[in-house]
Amino acid sequence: MLLPVWAADDAALVRRAVRSVTADQQLRPDEVVVVRDGPVPAGLDELLAELARDGAAGVPVRLVPLERNVGLATALEAGLAACRHDVVARMDADDVSLPERFARQLPVLAAGADLVGTGLWEIGAGEDDVVGRRTPPTGERIASYARFHDPFNHPTVVYRRSAVAAAGGYRDLPLMEDYWLFARMIAAGARCENLPDPLVKYRVGADAAAGSYARRGGLRLWRSELRLQRHLRAEGFTTPAQAVRNVVVRGGYRFVPARVRTVAYRRLIARSRPEQLPR
Repeated sequence: MLLPVWAADDAALVRRAVRSVTADQQLRPDEVVVVRDGPVPAGLDELLAELARDGAAGVPVRLVPLERNVGLATALEAGLAACRHDVVARMDADDVSLPERFARQLPVLAAGADLVGTGLWEIGAGEDDVVGRRTPPTGERIASYARFHDPFNHPTVVYRRSAVAAAGGYRDLPLMEDYWLFARMIAAGARCENLPDPLVKYRVGADAAAGSYARRGGLRLWRSELRLQRHLRAEGFTTPAQAVRNVVVRGGYRFVPARVRTVAYRRLIARSRPEQLPR
């Protein structure tokens, strides 16, 4: 399990995230690698020292401390370099994995996959505050879907580190480093699959105007979008028509109000079904 943390993360949520992938899992990982992306507040620093010293539910925790904040892509590359195993799972520091997550994903990798994602529940103010559901494409639909949207929910994936390295690893592109990596993995011939069932609770925040959807708008994200589309086109992953469509539609999406962006994403992309509560 590869888990990056940084100064804005809450120590209590990090503790819950780690518990969800260790003590609560039906199939526990062999190790947890936590990347500390720069200095963190005292309470979080104490928790990381405790985890590195004592482990979590019998699972050893390795801490990779970075002196300064380098961003997600570089932090994940540092973490991958520290992992002792080829099969690596990802999750964010404020998310929660459901108990059957790894028991469901690992058999798919064992059958030959290089990358396996899952659906996820979006949660708001609390862990049981389910506000949406994201259901990813499966099977042959993944490659075609990837020309227009990220086909994987990044906090849910389990992949082979060797397949990530073969595609060039994570490269810096704010909030889109995962999409760029997955596109390159698909283009390189990685065997990919998604489990449609939600196996991770992903924290979007109580207020759409200030949560994860808010971070996906604005000039900075528009610039990232343009960079992404240039890369995908230069690498032959998209056609000229697809690239133009993406710049217009995905680029324009960055400038609509956060609440409108949230509704549009859930209706058109995630097809959210908040009435289907997790067990």
